[in-house]
Amino acid sequence: MFQNYQVTYAGFWWRVLAYIIDGFILSIVFFPLSIAVGLSVGASGTDPNSPEMIGMRFGLNGFQILATWLYQAFCESSSWQGTIGKKVLGLRVTDLNGNQISFARATGRYFGMMLSGMICFIGFIMVAFTEKKQGLHDMMASTLILKGPAAPNYVAPPPPPDFSYRGGGPLNI
Repeated sequence: MFQNYQVTYAGFWWRVLAYIIDGFILSIVFFPLSIAVGLSVGASGTDPNSPEMIGMRFGLNGFQILATWLYQAFCESSSWQGTIGKKVLGLRVTDLNGNQISFARATGRYFGMMLSGMICFIGFIMVAFTEKKQGLHDMMASTLILKGPAAPNYVAPPPPPDFSYRGGGPLNI
């Protein structure tokens, strides 16, 4: 797939910027939701340490993880090949051959990102030091983040025949 095509791997700071853009987009959804839940809890007068409130916090966190997973996995496995933040910056998620990834691979990549963060963000920092700019989660899911448009996946047709007349004398028909 990469023959006769210049591959540019997305570096650490491009990926950080895409993550910030996506975080802002997701906060537009989750911040008002969190405010509404907080106000309803405060108005109810329920003890914040009660089992009901702890369960509600776990439920809200679970909903946030679920929604973020679906956002990332659907966007990265779609024809966009990336989240809105990646799309804005001209980045795309591919397999090791430059092809679109499946929903299952995008899911593995998302949960691999959790592992990359749990080990003191070393999985993310690896992007700055690996040859193909892969983080731990990219290596686990066999994915790349590329900068620029996708290579055309078709063979270009031959040029049309030249029917112009180049003779020196009059045309006898």
